[in-house]
Amino acid sequence: MASAQAEDTQTDDDAGPLTRWVQGSISNPDRTYRAMFYVVTIFFLITTLFPFYWLIVLALTPESAIVNMGLLPKGFNPEAFVTIFERLPFHIYLFNSFVLALGTTVIVLALASLAGYVFGRLSFPGRGLLMILVLAISYFPPAAFLLPLFRLFTGNVEILGLSSPMLFNTPGAMVLPFSALFLPLSIFILTTFYGQIPDGLEDAARVEGTTRLGALFRVIIPLSAPGVATAGVLTFISVYNEFFFSFLMTDGQAQNWAPLVWGILGYQTQYTASYNLMAAASIVGVLPVAILVVVAQERIVSGLTSGALKE
Repeated sequence: MASAQAEDTQTDDDAGPLTRWVQGSISNPDRTYRAMFYVVTIFFLITTLFPFYWLIVLALTPESAIVNMGLLPKGFNPEAFVTIFERLPFHIYLFNSFVLALGTTVIVLALASLAGYVFGRLSFPGRGLLMILVLAISYFPPAAFLLPLFRLFTGNVEILGLSSPMLFNTPGAMVLPFSALFLPLSIFILTTFYGQIPDGLEDAARVEGTTRLGALFRVIIPLSAPGVATAGVLTFISVYNEFFFSFLMTDGQAQNWAPLVWGILGYQTQYTASYNLMAAASIVGVLPVAILVVVAQERIVSGLTSGALKE
């Protein structure tokens, strides 16, 4: 017996570090879960929070001292957060991005709610194939639509003898492509949520005299609030951060609906770049979205939790 235990001890000592780690994980899973949590937390801090911290370091460092930077600011100059509004109308760029994102979100949610109701609650031939075709649109790269849309929005396309409208430097040149690109994902999300609503609730509303459209807005959408909030937040953030179409459909002037990124790039010229101002502008630009994400995340989580407890 003693010899067998000695052999087991010797075998454990001869095992490699990976084998010992696996054996320790099996015998003590709590320690493994705790170690994995620390690894994920450190990875999150490095990949997500460190870039934001580096922006703060650059924003607080005077422009003349941004050479051989370390992990701490070389000086303290919070005036950069005021200078960004003095040198450029940065508040207008912020307003443009907010309006474009809000307008696109409203259009996407309205259309996606109707489409999600059709796909999620009605049965018709070819529903699955049509859903696949809708989702396939989201896999096309935006660059594939660039030339046709640019010609269309600059009045170079004739339809039935009529020239297309001149939408360059207008919100329509950006909201329309944004809506088309982000609509499929919202349709998929709302289809999933709308399909989970019991038919009896909608039938009860229709017995009371409500139409299908009334049941959608009075019963289906309120019960699917987490899904609607998720689709809305994802669309808003995506449009707020979008720059490809915004760069090509405007001339970069704030009065011509140029978005936030145009304003950030406005602090660099052909020969110079004010990195502290660009960092300060990036921080100011990301704060509204960060606040929205925190608020919306709490509502989504609370909505999903309350919905999971209902019978």
